[in-house]
Amino acid sequence: MEDVEPGTAAKRQAAGEAYYYQTAAAAMEEEEEERTWAPWLVPVFVLACVGVFVAEMYVNNCPAHSHPLGSCVAGFLHRFSFQPVRQNPLLGPSSSTLEKMGALEWNRVVRRNQGWRLLSCIWLHAGLVHLIVNMLSLIFIGIRLEQQFGFVRIGAIYILSGFGGAVLSALLLRNSISVGASGALFGLLGSMLSELITNWTIYSNRIAALLTLMIVIIINLAIGLFPSVDSFAHVGGFLSGFLLGFVLLIRPQFGWFERDDLPPSAQVTSKYKAYQYVLLVFGLILFVAGFVVGLVMLFRGVNGNDHCHWCHYLNCVPTSSWSCNN
Repeated sequence: MEDVEPGTAAKRQAAGEAYYYQTAAAAMEEEEEERTWAPWLVPVFVLACVGVFVAEMYVNNCPAHSHPLGSCVAGFLHRFSFQPVRQNPLLGPSSSTLEKMGALEWNRVVRRNQGWRLLSCIWLHAGLVHLIVNMLSLIFIGIRLEQQFGFVRIGAIYILSGFGGAVLSALLLRNSISVGASGALFGLLGSMLSELITNWTIYSNRIAALLTLMIVIIINLAIGLFPSVDSFAHVGGFLSGFLLGFVLLIRPQFGWFERDDLPPSAQVTSKYKAYQYVLLVFGLILFVAGFVVGLVMLFRGVNGNDHCHWCHYLNCVPTSSWSCNN
């Protein structure tokens, strides 16, 4: 009879399972690489925003109007030159042009039944500076997300977050117009946070990733506390994207794709973990409820500030250096 060291069978079984885990991990990495999508929707969004801005400047036609606050900037552009800096420091069209092109304005949305402005405003930008900042952010954030999750999910998050930001802005900001893709961009940031939370167990450097992402989010939200920045669109977009991330960016738990190659004791029986299902249901219910309540309040003419007396501080914090009344 062959001499067998005690525990050899257990060691061989453990070694075999370790081998399966290693091959499964390698297969999973290969699968992830193969499932990387070629991004095309985010570049289309960028081109669309640039095209709309060119149209804004064409309609604006600065030289055709008199300007008591100065002359048109970059006059060599003729019809496409910018409004005087004292009127628009972001190098763009006049507010009347933005309103004509589809800017978000409460009176037009609610009393004139122009609800389409809740979507059109996310494609408009107040100036060249505004456009460049937002498009660079969209490229850096959106391209990576589209590569990982595809154009359908990222496109849905972008559009719905922009819409959600516009709804909250219209509820709480009545006396000025609002334009820009910032709400949609904050939605992508919010979805990155919820994606990290719901797929927590598959990340290795999750604490470092969470801290880095939180710092980026806090800095960007803090910018909204300055005057002349529509922070309500930022907050609304962020919350929309955060909730949508639990629904659309959920990943199968480790070992699901390789379950047929693993020993029975190591096979997973559910595609997602229990907490992922809980977060998915939680995110979907709150997202739908928030949109329904927000839209009903908006088109009934409810002033959100009457129900939230401190919300105006989310949009601007008054200091000795500036006022929030303008």
